[in-house]
Amino acid sequence: MSNKHYFHFTLGPVQSFVSQARRTRDFWAGSFLLSWLSAVAIKAVIHQENNNADVILFPKANKEYLAFIEGKGKGKPPKQGSIPNRFKAEINLDTFEPEQVTEAVQKAWVELANHIWKEDILKVLGENPILEQVGKVWERQIPAFWDISWVITPEIIDSSALDERKNWRTYVTPPEPGVKCSMMNGWQELSGIKRPNKSQHDKFWGELRKKDKNGIKNDIKENEYLCSIAYIKRRFSRYFNDSFIIEMPQKWILEGWEVPSGVPSVSYLSAVHWLEQANTYCDKALLKKFHDEAKKLTGEYGEWQTDIKCLRNGEDKKSKYFNSLDGNVFYRNNLENKNMFPDEEQQKQAEKVLELLKEINSTKIKSIKNSFTKTLSPATPFYAILMMDGDSLGKNMSDTDKQDIISQGLSTFTEEVEDIVYNNNGFLIYAGGDDVLAILPLENAIPCARELRTFYNTCFEGNETLQTSLSGAIEFVHNKTPLTKILKDAHQLLDDIAKEKTGRDALAIRAWKPGGLQQEWAQPWEIALNPDTGITYLEEIATDFNNQDDDSFSSKFLFKIRERFNTLNPIDEKKDQLLDEELAKSLMVMEYLNSNNNKKLSMADAKAKIEPLLIQCRPIKRDIEKSLDSKRWEKSKRLEAGGALLIRFLAQKGAE
Repeated sequence: MSNKHYFHFTLGPVQSFVSQARRTRDFWAGSFLLSWLSAVAIKAVIHQENNNADVILFPKANKEYLAFIEGKGKGKPPKQGSIPNRFKAEINLDTFEPEQVTEAVQKAWVELANHIWKEDILKVLGENPILEQVGKVWERQIPAFWDISWVITPEIIDSSALDERKNWRTYVTPPEPGVKCSMMNGWQELSGIKRPNKSQHDKFWGELRKKDKNGIKNDIKENEYLCSIAYIKRRFSRYFNDSFIIEMPQKWILEGWEVPSGVPSVSYLSAVHWLEQANTYCDKALLKKFHDEAKKLTGEYGEWQTDIKCLRNGEDKKSKYFNSLDGNVFYRNNLENKNMFPDEEQQKQAEKVLELLKEINSTKIKSIKNSFTKTLSPATPFYAILMMDGDSLGKNMSDTDKQDIISQGLSTFTEEVEDIVYNNNGFLIYAGGDDVLAILPLENAIPCARELRTFYNTCFEGNETLQTSLSGAIEFVHNKTPLTKILKDAHQLLDDIAKEKTGRDALAIRAWKPGGLQQEWAQPWEIALNPDTGITYLEEIATDFNNQDDDSFSSKFLFKIRERFNTLNPIDEKKDQLLDEELAKSLMVMEYLNSNNNKKLSMADAKAKIEPLLIQCRPIKRDIEKSLDSKRWEKSKRLEAGGALLIRFLAQKGAE
């Protein structure tokens, strides 16, 4: 290459585009579109460098993904975003034109918007006089949204130049008049009406929903008003297929492909294992009756295209209909909520569905001892958001000798993430480089996190000079909690608690209830995992506690544990604890033996149960100045109840 230089590119805004979401589908769509546009930018670079994908240095270009962009992909089409919004490429400065990259991104975005406008809005409202007003909002918002930054450097290691370039930017969201978007703060909703007026809003939104073209009635609920950017997030999956074909300025063809419109709602994801048990144990005629009445109530299937592994295994036609119901009908509180079903006829129908739900939940199922002594537990209203991120990669990337190793390792990791999440009954939102974002049933979140961590480590095995690890954050959250709030908290939990406070290579968990934060716990993976089983102590203890017929562990003993810890902890955190660790352990063993039916246990058996619990209740931090393999831990002088109460939460699936 005659005049070798390095092109650094980034696309944003990330947070305001991805995290502002009312549904999981919005959340997924933002990640997908951002990744897709980044891939368009990568393709525009490759095209200028004689179609050589190897010029993309970091992250490694996903050649199969790039093939689908041009309509040449084979095998399974990409369903998730897997291209980070930032990359670095080797270029020939004599021939490279960075403006072609920004032009390609803008062209792809505007043409996708135009495609949705023509196929969706124009075909429905072609004769509606409000269309001109709507068009003005659309044309103002679409071209002005993206913030693109790039820089060219003579040295490969000079990646900080891009951050410095971003600090110069003057990107500011333009002032927006009128009624604001229901999803994205600050943006005017599409109708262009200056102040709230339901009758005027219905001239646009009501007309769109009435025509119900291509599922729009399901995509946009009544009284939900979206700006043009949010509208594209909500509707693009209906049109991102082989009919979307664009000739790009560099004379290559950009094509779409089929992507899922069936992203599981949080209410459905929470109920996944309840559905699994209902299909296994309940009378099929009862499930059929419930389905028929629930379908009358909702009028449509909410999850027809949703693909969850444990529900698809062995699914027949009848269970398919039951499994595809709107997730809201599986919860008593929803069926009793007059705001959710405001019409009088709906309320009468909801009462019928509720009675059938009660009958399903009274079904006898086998206990651990194979006796029919338990009933089917109601569906938990809690699900999990899992966020994971590699440790110390930024520092390692400054070493040019390690960059190829890192790029290859991350490429291998990213290719397998979707299958790992799917096998744990979850839905992958995004996997690019070392970043993972997924939603899962409560029961599967910790197993998925440890499986991803194990696989990540295998991707870098044999490279002793490269020290990296994978930290994770799990948010257990009620399905009525706004997504945006929890997504913001997940970043803080990962960066500030798992990485900074706990010393990286760690797992941090928070459990939220409608009243607010209930529990927080964090430990380095090495402390959290049982070395004999590879399973976290939290999971093992929760399973053990949940299998006790007398419920002594998960209810009485764990509920009172904060009170007991307060008697053992020093008043001043800087001082030593009142009792040494062994005496504190002995006291808790005696407390355990005196709870309910545990007196029949031997001291040794009781100690074997209590010891791992106390380890998970004493925060430990790795000294990040030392090696990630260091055995020297900074152990807290206090016992924190968060671990014990989290075990209780897991065992009872959030139920009181």
